[in-house]
Amino acid sequence: MTRRLTLTMVAVVTGALVVATLATLLVTRIQARNQVREDLGVQAERLARRIETVQRVGLTAVQVALRLEEGAVVCLGPTCPARQADIPAGLTTADLDIERLRSGRVVTGTRGDLAFSAAPSDRGDNLIAVVLTRRVTTPPGVVGPWYFVMVLLTLLVAAAVAANLGRRLTRPLREAQLATSRIASGDLAARVPENSSDGEELGGLARSINAMAEGLERSRRLERQFLLSVSHDLRTPLTSIRGFAEALSEGKAPDPAHAAGIISAEARRLERLVGDLLELAKLDARRFSLDVRGTDVAEVVADTAEGFRPAADSAGVVLTVAPAEGLTAAADPDRLAQVLANLIENALKFAGGSITVGSGRAGQSVDVWVEDDGPGIPADDLAQVFEPFWRSSRSPAREVGTGLGLAIVAELVTAMGGTVRAEPLASGGTRMVVALRPWHMAAAGAG
Repeated sequence: MTRRLTLTMVAVVTGALVVATLATLLVTRIQARNQVREDLGVQAERLARRIETVQRVGLTAVQVALRLEEGAVVCLGPTCPARQADIPAGLTTADLDIERLRSGRVVTGTRGDLAFSAAPSDRGDNLIAVVLTRRVTTPPGVVGPWYFVMVLLTLLVAAAVAANLGRRLTRPLREAQLATSRIASGDLAARVPENSSDGEELGGLARSINAMAEGLERSRRLERQFLLSVSHDLRTPLTSIRGFAEALSEGKAPDPAHAAGIISAEARRLERLVGDLLELAKLDARRFSLDVRGTDVAEVVADTAEGFRPAADSAGVVLTVAPAEGLTAAADPDRLAQVLANLIENALKFAGGSITVGSGRAGQSVDVWVEDDGPGIPADDLAQVFEPFWRSSRSPAREVGTGLGLAIVAELVTAMGGTVRAEPLASGGTRMVVALRPWHMAAAGAG
């Protein structure tokens, strides 16, 4: 690529020099012709004034006396001898504007590379005029040897500058290619050096590649954490099921009914985990249906939260439900209930003694929230809690659910056109907020 850039820039410089040379020659030639015509006009007019009596001395004598080397004194009247040879070579009577000469004006012009000028001396019946000619040539200094030397030096300098510029332009690209190759081979720690001298475009490319690598590295780390978590969540119930099943088969279970109950509970736990994994995969692929319509938020909040009251009571957690009446949001009521259920289930995992579920109007949105008085979430983790593979570093007060609920919440809320966020509470707990579009605004936008 460096060679192509160098050749391209040298070719551009060469083309510019050729165009500039041709333009210079053309302009110089035009200026030279104009200058010659102007000089000839002045000379012809001056010579014409020196002729006092053409009839008395004769045209030939006047021409000899004035020593005209590139011109002649000619007779253009109707009774003049018809001698074309009197007119300088290369011109004809048609080139001279006789009417203009009779009016006392100087006639100038060009014929090929021959410039001429005619000035009237006697405007009687036999019009006498002084005609001067001169060949116009390009000044030799324009295309002389030094010009070609300067062109050669210019091309050498252009080649050196182009080669240096090509290396500077391609260096960031080579570094980016090397880094992306390492990333593609699995080395997610590879980064592209960021240099302020590379310019905005190449610097932006380096930052984009580095951001991509950081995202991939973080996703791999979270995925590993997720796999470890899921493996643990699968292994724990399987161990219980296997242990109690073996005890039952060997007749060593002291209370078969209790053992069967534990096996049934652990099987349901496995079923829930597998179901959540399948649900998350379905949401990621956007293979699910939504029936977004005007939904009474207070009704969904109350019904869903009350369904968790027995679980809250058994965990010793006070569940407070405080929905605002009269709010209609654009949502699928069943999916909104699923979102709330996952949020409440997550809150039950960390709550110290109380959970509050509510709803209300906040600016241009209808908000639904779930608060818990647990240990809270570190500020650095607030933006990550809804990612599929993220696992909180805070210790849960009790084990509830599968740990995939918040990822499912984020997918469902986004699909309904809303947003979800986590906020720290001044008391130390956490507030999960779902912001939905009011139904009248969503309907107006759709119409």
